[in-house]
Amino acid sequence: MSPYYHRSLIAGGGLLAIVLATFAAIHFIAPAMPERVLDLSRAKVSEKGLYQVAIEPEKGAVRQGELHSWLLQLNSVSGEPVEGAIVTIDGGMPDHGHGLPTSPAVSGHLGAGRYWVDGVKFTMGGWWQLRFAISAATGSDSAVFNVKL
Repeated sequence: MSPYYHRSLIAGGGLLAIVLATFAAIHFIAPAMPERVLDLSRAKVSEKGLYQVAIEPEKGAVRQGELHSWLLQLNSVSGEPVEGAIVTIDGGMPDHGHGLPTSPAVSGHLGAGRYWVDGVKFTMGGWWQLRFAISAATGSDSAVFNVKL
């Protein structure tokens, strides 16, 4: 073998060692990125401040792969139940860029500002969002809830 081949082999090995050392420094020495802190509250004031919105899964626990029903409680900011609202629901996984695998919808109005939502399903673990668009006599507003599986 030629001396050029040996020099190339040594240079390539040196370059590989530099790349591996850099990777090790970044991976093992650099501080870990902190995990995103999500607001996982199930009750909040809507984005424009028109409504108090609360959600609760029917079965209490949220399980991956199961079809869920949720109870939506909708009140004015002064606390009175909001009746006759039109509510649409969508959502998805922001980190993955896809929506919900189902089309949740309000299936019934139970009175006292309570609405029954059917058809919620989370097909994988991770960060999901449920977005509620609300239209009632007070005006149109929305609320976004984070769900972590």
